[in-house]
Amino acid sequence: MPKKGKSSTGKGQGVSRWDWLFYTVLGILVILALTIVPWVEVGDWFSNIWAGVWDVIGWGIIFIALALLTLIVLIAIRKVTSLFRHWMKWLGVISLIFAAWGILTFFDLGGSFGIGIIGDQNFPGAMRIFALLLASLLLMAPQLLIYFVKWVTRTIANARNRRRQKAAMKPITYKKISLPLKETASVTKPTELETPAPKESKATTKEKETPAAPAQKGLRQIAQDVWKKYGQSSAAKEVDGWRLPPIDILDDISEVEVGQADNVQRARRIEEALKSYGVEAKVVQINAGPTVTQFGIEPGWDIKTREIKERDKDGSVQTRLEEVSRTRVKVDRITSLGNDLALALAASSIRIEAPVPGKAIIGIEVPNTVSSAVSLRGVIETSVFQKLAAKSKLSVALGKGAGGEAGAADLAKMPHLLIAGATGSGKTVCLNAIIACLLMQNTPDEIRLIMIDPKRVELTPYNSIPQLAVPVIVDTEKAIEALRWLNQEMDNRYQQLAKVGVRNIEGYNKTRTGKDKMPYLILVIDELADLMMAGFDEVEHILCRLAQLARAIGIHLIVATQRPSVDVVTGLIKANFPTRLSFAVTSQVDSRTILDSVGAEKLLGRGDMLYMPTDAAKPKRLQGCFVADAEIERLVYFWSSQNVEEVAPLKIEALPTTTGHGAHEPPKDVLMEEAKKIALEHGGQISTSFLQRRLQIGYPRAARLKELLDEELAKEGLRTSPPPPPEEEPPLQ
Repeated sequence: MPKKGKSSTGKGQGVSRWDWLFYTVLGILVILALTIVPWVEVGDWFSNIWAGVWDVIGWGIIFIALALLTLIVLIAIRKVTSLFRHWMKWLGVISLIFAAWGILTFFDLGGSFGIGIIGDQNFPGAMRIFALLLASLLLMAPQLLIYFVKWVTRTIANARNRRRQKAAMKPITYKKISLPLKETASVTKPTELETPAPKESKATTKEKETPAAPAQKGLRQIAQDVWKKYGQSSAAKEVDGWRLPPIDILDDISEVEVGQADNVQRARRIEEALKSYGVEAKVVQINAGPTVTQFGIEPGWDIKTREIKERDKDGSVQTRLEEVSRTRVKVDRITSLGNDLALALAASSIRIEAPVPGKAIIGIEVPNTVSSAVSLRGVIETSVFQKLAAKSKLSVALGKGAGGEAGAADLAKMPHLLIAGATGSGKTVCLNAIIACLLMQNTPDEIRLIMIDPKRVELTPYNSIPQLAVPVIVDTEKAIEALRWLNQEMDNRYQQLAKVGVRNIEGYNKTRTGKDKMPYLILVIDELADLMMAGFDEVEHILCRLAQLARAIGIHLIVATQRPSVDVVTGLIKANFPTRLSFAVTSQVDSRTILDSVGAEKLLGRGDMLYMPTDAAKPKRLQGCFVADAEIERLVYFWSSQNVEEVAPLKIEALPTTTGHGAHEPPKDVLMEEAKKIALEHGGQISTSFLQRRLQIGYPRAARLKELLDEELAKEGLRTSPPPPPEEEPPLQ
């Protein structure tokens, strides 16, 4: 029996009877239309309508026809839903059509509708067309417009920076002086910095007799030129008779911009690499920094589906997929692909931060092809540092983050800083940047520096600044004496605060100015390992005591070391230095020692660091500020040229040498007297196990009591252990 709706000729071939009925009705309607309808009147009616429509829309009928054709095509290919999914782009197309319709109206081809679009065929109409074009670009390609605006602003900023750099890099002309030494000696004091001697010039007989006079005169001339250029500038502020250095004394280095197209290409590689390993993820953020670029990854979904087979109306089997479950991609699946992503990006090493604090993304930090130096001036001029500097005089600029944001911190809130890193990773440059920040904001009445430099060459250029409490200490024994003095100075300051009745140094200095202020004391140690080798117990004890108690009276410690091992950075030191800063290290063990986590071994060096503040759960990656030797020299010349008054150095007297155990002996054990009584009762012949049983204590405490009893009873001629048995003579053979 044939199926319903099919011809009886077999297997669906031929024409069904319903098709024959449709064609018959259609033919009857065509015949009636040809014989009954008055086509002449229809033509006149259509021509009248066409004339009216042409007056209204003009050549805009082309756009209407294209719109109808597009709608028909979308219906035919079943893509009508794209009108709703991409509604912004379709609105942009409509705005573009209206702009083109308005342009036709300028040539009298747009009809009355086009006149309604532009309003006027003069300048206001042109502005409307421009607004429609801008709106269409914003709706269809907003990212392109954003890139264009960023390119324009970046070009303007780079041009301005180049002008500033040219103005700042003007060479200082050094005038030759032929005056005798006595006339120039009153200008400024000779510094201890070693600078190349100036060119030979005609000198007097007295100058020839003094061999060091040309070098001293050259230093004086440089200091005079620096003071004339920066000290007498209107940007230099005056505080308590001292002039603070202007920001122009630091170099303004233009940073290298990373191409956006390169970052977009690398983001596409990351997505393709993750997809090839079966991980659905998408790059949603690109934060370009001076050394690394952070790509923000948003994990995708793991979708589980099942096949469902159904029969349609014609009886054929159709297969469709139905979603069963949807779960987020686990973070561990992305972090475990670190080496594979580094291979796909052809990068030396990458660092994955999962997740980025405060954001619902995973950060993949990829080194830039061209790294950029971060200038100290560029960080100081940012709003982040300026807001912090308005609250605290001890604000320091650290660098810029992976996204280009400025990194700054308050030394008063740290309150101490521990810096570690391998040789050449950037520790000394970081110390110079911190010292330069403090010199830019504080006078000698507000801050005093104590610098310990066992290397003898890193911090000695600061020897002539008035903020230095004592000349840079390069001898290890004198460094330990300075630590003892600082420990005693802390106690003296606490007594001074107790007399006044204030809690901290801020309350003490609130009503005082100039010399009456209690200055902050900043201890800077360039290499802790040398001090630990000279006096391990004493150095550890003093540093821990200062770190625990010295915050309220304005003593802060900045300690650096290139050997972050457990015998240098001990557990006590780590516990009292919560703020840590790690540069590139050689192994994961060193990274765990300084940061309690891995990651520092993957840093790139040359200022690349991980900063762990006290209030953060994870370290933050920064590119440290670079301070050139010329900038340090200008700062030193600037401060040494000010003859406001003679700043007396602090008197660090040599205290009696004591060890950590001798200065603070442990308390005497309460069972010592009872143990001594038991030993005397048994004639001094007792053992550690005997004390353990009689006193019911543990073995370590009994052994410690036994050692103390040996020392005391030995003075009285007794001993606490039984005499050894006599040696037996060997039998005769």
